Amino acid sequence: MKAELIKRNIKKEFNGWWIISLVGAVVILLPILFIFSSIFQEPNENWFHIRQYLLKNYVANTVILVAVTGILTAFLGVTLAWLVAAYDFPLKRFFRWGLILPLAIPPYIAAYTYKTMLGYTGVIQTTFRNHFDYQIEPELLSVSSLRGAIFIFTIFLFPYVYIITRAFLENQSTSYIENARLLGRKPLAVFTKVVLPLSRPAIVGGTILVIYEVLSDYGLTSYLGIHTISTAIFQTWFGMYDVNSAMRLAAWLMVIIVGMFFLERLLRQRRRYHVSNKSRPLVPVKLKGIAGIAAFMYCGVVFLIGFLIPVIQLIAWARMTFHKVWDSSFFTLFYQTVYVAALSTLIILILSIIVANVCRSHSSFSFILSKSVTTGYSIPGPIIAIGVLAMFISLDKWLAPIYANMGLGEAPLILSLSLVMLIVGYSIRFMATGFNAIEVGFEKVGTKYMEASRLLGLGVTKTFFKVDLPLIKGALFSGFILTFVEICKELPLALLLRPFNFETLATKTYQYANDEQIYEASISSLLIILISMLSVIIFQMIGKKVK
Repeated sequence: MKAELIKRNIKKEFNGWWIISLVGAVVILLPILFIFSSIFQEPNENWFHIRQYLLKNYVANTVILVAVTGILTAFLGVTLAWLVAAYDFPLKRFFRWGLILPLAIPPYIAAYTYKTMLGYTGVIQTTFRNHFDYQIEPELLSVSSLRGAIFIFTIFLFPYVYIITRAFLENQSTSYIENARLLGRKPLAVFTKVVLPLSRPAIVGGTILVIYEVLSDYGLTSYLGIHTISTAIFQTWFGMYDVNSAMRLAAWLMVIIVGMFFLERLLRQRRRYHVSNKSRPLVPVKLKGIAGIAAFMYCGVVFLIGFLIPVIQLIAWARMTFHKVWDSSFFTLFYQTVYVAALSTLIILILSIIVANVCRSHSSFSFILSKSVTTGYSIPGPIIAIGVLAMFISLDKWLAPIYANMGLGEAPLILSLSLVMLIVGYSIRFMATGFNAIEVGFEKVGTKYMEASRLLGLGVTKTFFKVDLPLIKGALFSGFILTFVEICKELPLALLLRPFNFETLATKTYQYANDEQIYEASISSLLIILISMLSVIIFQMIGKKVK
């Protein structure tokens, strides 16, 4: 009886929350539908030229980047996660969180840093020539190739696999690993026969995130001169001034991504993974002698290459150019970056709270609604940018009579040239980051407090503010940090959707690097890295408190 009363009240009073949720889902899905619709439009001459002479090379480079980077990041992330979770060695506690820090450096910043460091006039080749009288073959250290792009992506994106796999191994697979050890299995056999099969969902999940990042990248591939589908979208849009062909490219890339998503789901459904419900942590084995030194060296080399060396180099360049580059415009850059990131994050979290609250009370529609609002994370930034632009241009055309009555001209582009378009793009792209954090918070709280409050006569909105909100503050804070930092680092959306004369730290860094002013780009790069580092530290502190 009580359950029926609660359901009746929810259906009666949840209309406002439902309307906002559905409107948010529609806004997120509309740009994607605009992209899909371009497949059915009549292609122009530019598209025939792209398909005949360029598309094969674009697709081949993209497939190689995705496949090789996925394999290497999976290997690096899993082996490091296994070492940190299952063994004890010198500085293990430091490496446990230190190996996350490469995520603080966006790949496009890492690309121009390493390209300059390893170049003929860079610090490494110069040192060998001047101090050791040794000439290194320039091609040996060059990163301006597919090989170099794979290296950068692998070193700076492997933490996605490392974080997810380490958490799984530490908390979910303890009994299986310990049983294998008790049965006398050697470490290599435990890793290959037990750890890898059990961790497959975590490994696949982390690798999929890496693949999404590689497909979405523009800054690194553009700077290194590698032709991928993402760079082709930019070149078609800005080089040929052909939005229709750019949309068609984006549509086919999105078809491939959606196909990959469903294939991964299909393959995973055919396998059953059962893990222990016990949360007893895995007891690490002490590594002594050469084994301990080898584990320390492995983790140390990855940390040096993936974080410490590029950061030290950027600091050195910043000291050299500070007096020349630093001026009041950096305060404007910092303000604009923080302003647009904070505003977008606030919108994302508000919509995430509303949708997550609706989903937990309406289980029959929760899957469809949650997948609709989080679709954008699996879609590369350039694709979302083109969809958002097409949607806003159509909206401006629809509003043209109103603009004319307001004295703004016959067919002006008002919304298409405003900051609103960039904020909508950010909201679509990173809705999943905020929503997942809020959803986890609601899952931990459960529904018993909400149901008790409803039975006492409080409405949905009052129940949320008086009961639910205090209980999910930690999840809300985590979601804000993660989303805010992702937006601060985002480059393709900012390049494509920002208004004229509106710069962020990411776009300024890219402009410096694109003009070969590498040293001058160091200050804005360090500011982005500093924001990301602070987020990692705060997130780790929150994680410890939750435990």
